[in-house]
Amino acid sequence: MFKELLGKRYDAYLDFIRQQMIKDQIEARGVKDPRVLAAMRKVCRHCFVTEDMVSRAYEDYPLPLARGQTISQPYIVALMSELARLSGTERVLEIGTGSGYQTAVLAELAAEVDTIEIFPDLAQAAAARLAGLGCSNVTYRTGDGAGGWPERAPYDAILVTCAAPEVPAALAAQLKPGGRLVVPVGSAQQELRLLTLTSSGLLQRSVCAVNFVPLLTEAR
Repeated sequence: MFKELLGKRYDAYLDFIRQQMIKDQIEARGVKDPRVLAAMRKVCRHCFVTEDMVSRAYEDYPLPLARGQTISQPYIVALMSELARLSGTERVLEIGTGSGYQTAVLAELAAEVDTIEIFPDLAQAAAARLAGLGCSNVTYRTGDGAGGWPERAPYDAILVTCAAPEVPAALAAQLKPGGRLVVPVGSAQQELRLLTLTSSGLLQRSVCAVNFVPLLTEAR
């Protein structure tokens, strides 16, 4: 209905509100990395939501997906991407492919992206969607992401798009020296944490309060 009403102006309208999203929701809240901002401008969030959610694609909220999952709010996607501090040469691991939106942003920022999704139907849909958008530097795996992808480690950065009860030790162990792990931690109350592997060990700091779906494992 929304698309039919706007006709030929549909794509132009979506592009306009995407640019407004960058200005009002992301830049205004302190995200400054020009590469992250460029990636957020390029990646169409409306391409990753259901048809009935297209009109809300650029609102500052998470939106529902199948299997009780969500697509993260744009600001959080941009913030986590900035915390990863990517220059374009890195290999990144993402835990929780979901719709593929964060994956697409990372694909713009890194040389290689490995992504793991526990639900096969979400993984297949995301892979098809990303292939259709021309993302050719993404490798997919279906299964439990809590253990990471040890045979392809170490990683320059690891982003977790679901909340773990505590920092997953297996993921921290798969960082390169200087690597960054960005992960929501907690259950009823969650905080986004940034961990950096230094010569003295893991340096950890709390970034902000967040609200993510829980990290699921095959044991659950």
